[in-house]
Amino acid sequence: MSEREALPVVVLISGSGSNLQAMIDAQNRGAPFRIAAVISNRADAFGLERARRHGIPAEVLSHAGYPDRDAYDADLRALIDGYAPGLVLLAGFMRILTPGFVGRYQGRMLNIHPSLLPKFRGLHTHRRALEAGETEHGASVHFVTAELDGGPLVIQARISIRPDEDAESLAARVLGYEHIIYPMAADWFAQGRLRLGEDGLPYLDGSRLESPYLIEEQPPENGEAD
Repeated sequence: MSEREALPVVVLISGSGSNLQAMIDAQNRGAPFRIAAVISNRADAFGLERARRHGIPAEVLSHAGYPDRDAYDADLRALIDGYAPGLVLLAGFMRILTPGFVGRYQGRMLNIHPSLLPKFRGLHTHRRALEAGETEHGASVHFVTAELDGGPLVIQARISIRPDEDAESLAARVLGYEHIIYPMAADWFAQGRLRLGEDGLPYLDGSRLESPYLIEEQPPENGEAD
């Protein structure tokens, strides 16, 4: 990759911000992006503290008191645009975004979702996967469109569901892979390797992604189940 200025990124959160932390860690390792700001709709989101600890501007824009989603999203757009980001990352931002907001960042907004999309869009993905008797589960990074968790897929991590798995242990295992694949996708985008084409499909290194790039579960180093 030729040298270029680090891509400014705005991260939207609502909670603890573990995926934000993965982005901060990647940035500190020399990733080609710079987190320009972290914005939360909740003042008690621990991710704001993560940002402050690393000298990253941390903003709160509560949705309380707004008459509708359009009004909130208009102010959120203005706040984001003040940082002039090249990429917006949704990292546990628990808001359904309006089509107008999504359109503003078409092709430069990514989301991470804890399932193998298109399976289990929405909430409670780990419990639903177990209840459905799935043998595999995972996480997906996708470009954001107006369709909830329905945008073009970029990268997925896939793990096997263990016989004694419960929702909590499954969530923890999946989260570890989220922390791998989300910085990867952001890195690709910042390098100019990843883009959303005019045809609405994702391209990596100039080739259309017919299916998402796949990261498979790695076995324990000693070859035994942990």
